[in-house]
Amino acid sequence: MSGGNAPLVGICDYGVGNLRSVERALTEGGARVLVASDPARLLECDGLVLPGVGAFVAAAAALHQRGIDDAVVETVRLGRPILGVCLGFQLLFEESDEGAGGIGLGVLPGCVRRLDRHRGKVPHVGWNRLTVRRPSALLGGLNGGEFVYFVHSYAAIPGDASDVVATADYGGELVAAVERGAVLGTQFHPEKSGAAGLRIYANFVAGCTVPVRT
Repeated sequence: MSGGNAPLVGICDYGVGNLRSVERALTEGGARVLVASDPARLLECDGLVLPGVGAFVAAAAALHQRGIDDAVVETVRLGRPILGVCLGFQLLFEESDEGAGGIGLGVLPGCVRRLDRHRGKVPHVGWNRLTVRRPSALLGGLNGGEFVYFVHSYAAIPGDASDVVATADYGGELVAAVERGAVLGTQFHPEKSGAAGLRIYANFVAGCTVPVRT
């Protein structure tokens, strides 16, 4: 259970995503949770989660219309943790080929491209085993081999391979999780991934330190 000294984690509400399951997972991980669409309120948080399902261009437009895009960029500038999940993860990159004008937030170098059909069915839906590529605060306590749940038709291609902390195999390697300083992301849904996913959220909450206030 979260208490008064627990970090306040904001969930960016821009009209897409299963926010309640993310909220429950964060609460179980020890956070106080604020679900908000007001950028000013989000900037009061110790860390942010950017969830999302659906189309990249529509989601990017919704972020911009609400000013949440600026809140995300400012959160990154301030060095506070942010976790992108599924489409929210993809939006952290520079651009996507999903529709015209697919410009992302650009807080991670790289792009998002449609999965090749030679991999298998698109969208990719189901459980895949993680391969941990390097030590990671986000994946602390995971040994690799855990199964996590994916639902996506597009995949990130990071501009810096050292950002990749986990991959999965779906007709070839795909990026499952990245960590670049306090900017974190998972292509899979931790909130739908059982004990491994709850551990990931708890790790994220642990990284959202509460500032000393005088």
